[in-house]
Amino acid sequence: MAKKENKNIADLKFGATIEYAPAPESNAHIEIKKKYELFIGGEFVAPEKGKYFPTINPATEEKLADIAKADATDVDKAVKSARYAYDNYWSKISGSQRGKYLFRIARMLQERAREFAIIETMDGGKPIKEAKGFDVPMAINWFFYYAGWADKIEYAVPGKNPEALGVAGQVIPWNFPLMMAAWKIAPALAAGNCVVLKPAETTSLTALKLAELIQEAGVPPGVVNIVTGEGDTGAAIVNHADVDKVAFTGSTRVGKMIQKSLAGSGKKLTLELGGKGANIIFEDAAIDQAVEGVINAVYFNQGHVCCAGSRLFVQEGIAETVLQKLKDRLKTIRIGNPLDKNTDIGAINSKKQLDTVQDYINIGINEGGKLYQDKCSLPKKGFWCKPTIFTNVSQASRVVQEEIFGPVLTVQTFRTIDEVVELANNTYYGLSAGVWTDKGSKVFQVGNQLKAGVVWANSFNKFDATSPFGGFKESGFGREGGLHGLTAYLK
Repeated sequence: MAKKENKNIADLKFGATIEYAPAPESNAHIEIKKKYELFIGGEFVAPEKGKYFPTINPATEEKLADIAKADATDVDKAVKSARYAYDNYWSKISGSQRGKYLFRIARMLQERAREFAIIETMDGGKPIKEAKGFDVPMAINWFFYYAGWADKIEYAVPGKNPEALGVAGQVIPWNFPLMMAAWKIAPALAAGNCVVLKPAETTSLTALKLAELIQEAGVPPGVVNIVTGEGDTGAAIVNHADVDKVAFTGSTRVGKMIQKSLAGSGKKLTLELGGKGANIIFEDAAIDQAVEGVINAVYFNQGHVCCAGSRLFVQEGIAETVLQKLKDRLKTIRIGNPLDKNTDIGAINSKKQLDTVQDYINIGINEGGKLYQDKCSLPKKGFWCKPTIFTNVSQASRVVQEEIFGPVLTVQTFRTIDEVVELANNTYYGLSAGVWTDKGSKVFQVGNQLKAGVVWANSFNKFDATSPFGGFKESGFGREGGLHGLTAYLK
């Protein structure tokens, strides 16, 4: 029997898919309420106008819950609650006390990590192994990290007598709902601010579950307020006269609108916007490692990453080899039930986003790009897109220049360092980039010339709470994470 198994393994060719038995994560113990209210003043309250909207599982199109839709009146209540909490107790307690609350949130989130990961997957469509292995641990990491900063604020900017800003209005996207909530809430609270946060309308569940956890942790009422809704709800937060700081993560288009509306208001603003990251592979790179890095950067989160390295530049001498290895690797990727632990690529977050991705694929074809998609089967229900590669594209192609936010990679070649630096920087965005080479000197030579907020060396999409993250140009300004992320909430 052993010889037969060894023969079967030996007979497998590179790129062949090994069939695994389904390994679904059980969600039988997960409690999702039929209806979720707004979290204002430490309590869950109904929206003023009694309006709700559904949130669905993008992998099955099944309704998960009804979510309250906040209007300007509800936002005003939330801001007033945050202001009262800030004036009367949150700004008056010691940093060490604030740190204890943050530490408690982190520990409770740690204890319920599996629950949050499953809900994140059901509501957002991403694979459970991504939610369990990255999203939730990163959120926990953020709360732990800023819990440590809370009693050391005076050391953040020595000699400046830093103070909290007051009330922070925060709006987050749908691609990393829980992690983005932690990125916004943890540094704001550590610095002594109170917050009003709006999650994306398609992925509100983990933010509302976090509200339940914050309530259980005994955080004073009004310190954290979470209001759900659509674009008009976010606009009401941004434009509220009593909000001192706005932190927005989302599209460049909306970011520009926010910046314009806040001009002259005196409000502090940070924007983390879109990206079109360049991933550069030199001839001396470890090719297999680089290919796996590209796959991870573009496909394993369905391309739902603002810093995804969706523009691949390969040195001419290895271009044919890299492209073939990419195609072979795509054949082994598993698309399907996001709750299955074997799944590599889950569902696109919404029908609207799937339509956007498909439109861009059609644009790429019409522009003369050469399309490659593996002949894999897709589930009949839900929102799915095959991993896509475009070659034969020009620098002016829309699929090269514009953020698609889907599993679509463009591949171009280059000969020299000067050429690839010029190509990589020829974009409106400036969020991320990656350099693959076995020479450290080349990493610094190229990295220092790339106009990107983050440059990874022989890796991609690696994050840590201690390290600042943010962009240049139309990818926004300001940083999240590390000391930079803390000082964004201080004056």
